[in-house]
Amino acid sequence: MVDICLSDQVLWVFNFTDEHTMYSMTPAMQLCMAISQAQSQLANSLNSTLSCHGISFTELMVLHELASAPNLTLRRIELANSVGLSASGVTRLLLPLEKIGLIQKEQNARDARVSLVKLTPVGQQLLIDAMQSFENRADSSTQTLTETQLQQCLALLAQLQNQSN
Repeated sequence: MVDICLSDQVLWVFNFTDEHTMYSMTPAMQLCMAISQAQSQLANSLNSTLSCHGISFTELMVLHELASAPNLTLRRIELANSVGLSASGVTRLLLPLEKIGLIQKEQNARDARVSLVKLTPVGQQLLIDAMQSFENRADSSTQTLTETQLQQCLALLAQLQNQSN
C-alpha cells in the first residue's frame, strides 16, 4: 500500500508493506534521529552514574544553573527555560530537591507572584561531589574524540540550538 502525505509543502510518499515500512529519510532527519538517540543513551548513562549521589542528570543541570546564578538564585521560569523544561515540569522536579534540602523556595520581595529558587549549602556540596562523577563519565563517554572534534561538536550543536529558538 502507498500513502501520500503533503505536509508543509513537502510531499512524502510512504510505501507500507506487510513486513516493513519503506521510506527514505533526508540527512537532516537522520541527524535529528541520531542526536535524539545519542542524547537518550548519554542521559541514561549519566543518570546511572549520578544515582550514587541521589540525583538525576536533569537535577544536576538544575543545581548547576542555580550555582551559576547571582546569589545562587533564579526565578522558577528562568530555571525551567535554562534546562529545557516546562514551568510545571521544573516545579515537579524541585519538590523532592526541596524536601531533601538541596534547594529552597523564596518569595520575591518586590513581587509575591514570582517564585524564586535558591541553592542551599547542602545542595552546593552535593553539586561539587556530583560534578566529579559527571566529569569522569563525560570524559569516558567522549574519550574517542579529539579536542578539535569536541570543539566542532559544541559549535555545531550551538548552531542547531540557535536555529531552534
